[in-house]
Amino acid sequence: MSGQEIVFTLLGVVAVGSAILVVTTRQLVHAALWLVVSFGALAGGYLVLTAEFVAWVQVLIYVGAVVVLLLFGVMLTRAPIGESADLDSGNRWAALAVAAATAAVLITVMVMGFGDARTPLRAGGGSAEELGGAVFRTWVLPFEVLSVLLLASLVGAIVLSRSDIRARPGAAAKPDAKPGGKGDA
Repeated sequence: MSGQEIVFTLLGVVAVGSAILVVTTRQLVHAALWLVVSFGALAGGYLVLTAEFVAWVQVLIYVGAVVVLLLFGVMLTRAPIGESADLDSGNRWAALAVAAATAAVLITVMVMGFGDARTPLRAGGGSAEELGGAVFRTWVLPFEVLSVLLLASLVGAIVLSRSDIRARPGAAAKPDAKPGGKGDA
């Protein structure tokens, strides 16, 4: 095993370990911080694979934007920051069984599909020109649909979190009420 393969394996272990901590921690802010560690390890893996542009996009978009968006969502919706009794459901073992079965199926499919196939590393594999060509020629429609979906989810989070935007129960009952609150005097 070369040094490059050892570093890649260690980064993979860090990414998987922190991803497990993301879904098992009981504090939402800690989950977001473990998500930063997982995304950082993925960016390191891209650097080992000589895909520098993809690594920087990973850091800027996912670590910078997605985690900040998650933390803003926590703050806007006034979600509980500490430990929550609502997260302690009795279905932990069922969830663990489903997760283990899903992982086993995915690993089996990957091993059967690729087997011992190896791709030799080549210099400049993650160049901006190749990635830009793939994104803006082949994947332009899914890229734009995803951007509109993210915008809609951000607007939806703001609407759900603001109490002054939602309709008040008594507002529709008196359509001719004056702003002073006295009605017909």
